[in-house]
Amino acid sequence: MSKRQRAFTLKPLDNGVAVVEINVANEPQNTLKAEFAEDFDFLYEQIQQQKPKALVFYSTKKGSFIAGADINMIHSQNSAEAVTELSLMCHRAFQALEDLQIPVVAAIDGACLGGGMEFALACSWRIAATSSHTVLGLPEVMLGLLPAGGGTQRLPRTVGIANALDLMLTGRQLRPKRALDMGLVDEICEPVALYDRAVARALALVEEKEAASVNLTAYMNKETLTKVALEQNPVGRKVVFDQARKQALRKSQGLYPAIPAIIDAVQTGYEKGLDAGYALEAKRFGELAMTPVSQQLRNIFHGTNVLKKETFVAEDVEPRTIKRIGVLGAGLMGAGIALTTANKAKLPVRLKDRDDKGLSHGVKYLNKFYERRVQRGALSRAEADAERNAVSFTTDYSGFKHLDLVVEAVFENLELKHQMLKDVEAHGNENTIFASNTSSIPISDIAKAAKRPENVIGLHYFSPVEKMPLLEIITTEKTAPEVTAACVEFGKAQGKTVIVVKDGPGFYTTRILAPYLNEATRLLTEGVAIDVVDKALEKFGYPVGPITLLDEVGVDVGTNVGPVLEAAFGERMSSPDAADIMISNNFLGRKTGRGFYVYEGTKKGEKPVNNLLYGLMNIKEQKHLSDEEIVRRCLWMMVNEAVYCLQEGIISEPLHGDIGAIFGLGFPPFRGGPFRYLDSIGLEKAVQTLEQLAQAHGPRFAPAPLLVDMAKTKKTFYA
Repeated sequence: MSKRQRAFTLKPLDNGVAVVEINVANEPQNTLKAEFAEDFDFLYEQIQQQKPKALVFYSTKKGSFIAGADINMIHSQNSAEAVTELSLMCHRAFQALEDLQIPVVAAIDGACLGGGMEFALACSWRIAATSSHTVLGLPEVMLGLLPAGGGTQRLPRTVGIANALDLMLTGRQLRPKRALDMGLVDEICEPVALYDRAVARALALVEEKEAASVNLTAYMNKETLTKVALEQNPVGRKVVFDQARKQALRKSQGLYPAIPAIIDAVQTGYEKGLDAGYALEAKRFGELAMTPVSQQLRNIFHGTNVLKKETFVAEDVEPRTIKRIGVLGAGLMGAGIALTTANKAKLPVRLKDRDDKGLSHGVKYLNKFYERRVQRGALSRAEADAERNAVSFTTDYSGFKHLDLVVEAVFENLELKHQMLKDVEAHGNENTIFASNTSSIPISDIAKAAKRPENVIGLHYFSPVEKMPLLEIITTEKTAPEVTAACVEFGKAQGKTVIVVKDGPGFYTTRILAPYLNEATRLLTEGVAIDVVDKALEKFGYPVGPITLLDEVGVDVGTNVGPVLEAAFGERMSSPDAADIMISNNFLGRKTGRGFYVYEGTKKGEKPVNNLLYGLMNIKEQKHLSDEEIVRRCLWMMVNEAVYCLQEGIISEPLHGDIGAIFGLGFPPFRGGPFRYLDSIGLEKAVQTLEQLAQAHGPRFAPAPLLVDMAKTKKTFYA
């Protein structure tokens, strides 16, 4: 058995500086592993022996400084105490780094996240390269955890308490310019200059220290920012912490235990000293790792990594080449698809609309996006212009002959989509892939107009395209495997988490969303207040309530989807008549200024209920239901439909269904998705719940046969 290659290699330079090269062998990114404790010890022994004047940590793995800790370290532990020990081990390694009596420079190019960021915080100086893949942050909260390598103590002393809490409680990642403005890094430079700049800075720090004749420990721990006066005294800090707790509770509904744990650890470090802060950080880390919330969030993380490697086709299938893309329709969806293709996939796009007025929406959308990116320092003006200019605009089909893929994002009308398909086949080439962004019309129905149905596929994006992480790819029985493989690669290049589902009305995401929204609307017609329904589902963990979601999507949009689904699935998909009333009164949602809520003439953040609806719906008195009952009725319609989709082969495995529901529809991530949620409560109990609902409210709640069978045989969706 060959000896494991060490992650850190010390290389002394002639000027007295030593460069520590970081490279984790056989991994796409540098991640911290438990076995690196030995590597750190060996490195520190070498440093003591060779006595360099200064150190520079520099990654030789492109695009990755240190992307965080290997999550499998936590998965392999079976007790809170064992996980706490991982944190303490990290504390010892990073403290030894901070205690070195020489300047230490972190040269950051690529992902510097989680444990990697905590590693950098223990260094004396941080330089970040302004490359597109450089991001910095402490996103542990996204896994239901807190920073466990000293981050809760070092970060607030680097950027201030308020900034530190914001970064840790949201998991937000910063680009280099924003990190510099906040004080998270000390300087930024072009990637090509990073190595030389870091070495030069290390020498300069040595000279400064010698010239100043100061105590090195004090020099290395000096505050890099002038902190706000509010944070300098106990009373002021209490105000900051109290405010953070109130805001966090309001946003998280108290559903994520990592959030108060982060605040506790930071506050303890200020009130009782660093040692107490570090100790509480480690203890809470171990406790959080054992919670169902963290376990489910880590399952999602693992699931997305599995999907990154999934091709959804046989191993011997060679994907078609996609290098030139066309998009039909320059509205919100079309412009978003074009933007994401240019910005993430770095591919040229031909954006078409029927006239200059239609195209102007797309032009404005792209210009606004890139102007913001430049203002925030995420892109230079030259980089933004280059990406923006990769999108060309047209009102005809000129240039379509050489396109590899054309995505239509036009109105939900079958005849219109048929015409788009015929036009693309006429003006493209025999290998041009035609993809529909429809959210409900079966792709096989669209493909009926095709001369080459093997080239037809569905690419269902979610709005806004540049922010929503999911891409649902829909294949028909005639879609060529090489077309599927090509679109999977394309979606991943756009930065999307991809699932592939079988064709059918509503596919997967729209199909499970529709009964959820229908039931929420049905509750309104029964007299339950609009905002009461929304708040109940938000307390359960959805990012927005179902009624707000209808307003955001547009009430009229649902009328295109509803009949298709009801015709296919009957009463399970039947919807109340509320939509017709709202459409006739032009209450279409945010886009018309009024829907279930009122948006016109209101202050930002305010959203009063549109009380006119109660009269229009002939609701004479309010019905009072508990939050639990509201959640039961809406949630179980979605969860049960997900099982139907698995039963019918629309999705091929539970993982795809869970990822699709979470990333596409906002299913509460800490509950794991519909299938992990069912496993967590038990399938027998799930069947009983649905049967009770069916008895009380009708056969639309009848449990899916697959769920009944699995409950009888004591099976689960995940092993």
